Amino acid sequence: MAITAADVNKLRQMTGSGMMDCKVALVEADGDFDLAIDILRKKGQKVAAKRADRASNQGRVVAKLNAEHNFAAIVVVSCETDFVAKNSDFVAFADTIINAAMANKIKTREELLAHKIDGITVEEMLIEMTGKTGEKTEMPAYEVIEAPCVSAYNHNGNMLATIAGFTLGGENVYEPAHNVAMQIAAMNPLAVDSKQIPQATIDHELELAREMTRQEGKPENMIEKIAEGKLNKFFKENTLLSQEFIRDNKVTVADYLKQTDANLTCCCFYRLQLGA
Repeated sequence: MAITAADVNKLRQMTGSGMMDCKVALVEADGDFDLAIDILRKKGQKVAAKRADRASNQGRVVAKLNAEHNFAAIVVVSCETDFVAKNSDFVAFADTIINAAMANKIKTREELLAHKIDGITVEEMLIEMTGKTGEKTEMPAYEVIEAPCVSAYNHNGNMLATIAGFTLGGENVYEPAHNVAMQIAAMNPLAVDSKQIPQATIDHELELAREMTRQEGKPENMIEKIAEGKLNKFFKENTLLSQEFIRDNKVTVADYLKQTDANLTCCCFYRLQLGA
């Protein structure tokens, strides 16, 4: 069967694959579009297998929240090079995934990978994208937050994004919530407060502080007190609510939120970054 340019273009519109790949698939399938699509998918699987050991540290991180400001999601879609990450097809691909996640309020990465869009799963779509770009394409992370108020922040270039949940809702919370989501992006806290810091991390920081104090030649009977002080400084710098607020370093993030309502605080957050 003769394969026309119109046939090739039609398959390209259906699959997003390159013109030459579409032509080869149509020739192999003798003009059968369904079979040609299967051939392109198998090509993607072969490319994915070949690229399995490659690092995929580029891509897009996209965060989004719903109109009610009570559900937010964040996803990482990764590839190998910045060139592919900035391609309009890849950008649209990442948006398609996060939009489907939001529309269906998908809760876990596993559910999202299994979710079908236009008849195929997101996991299969990732393999297809690998075939189209020739680069390993993955979805290494996906997180959601449901809370009385949520906020989402996408840093310029979409290499970093955050979502955060808050204890109170209402339009008056939207702006401070957004500002705190930006704080999380800028200051990279380890946890909301010291209670969420793993004990292993606390033990490590204390032991490090003790060793540093001994090296400074401090008396042995003062080491524990000085170490506790260093630990408190660690909490202040690395826990969100204790950090200095980036827009006004005279107050902590906790104090800033209380300016809106005494009961307002951040209850959880996610900060996802490419290559992190």
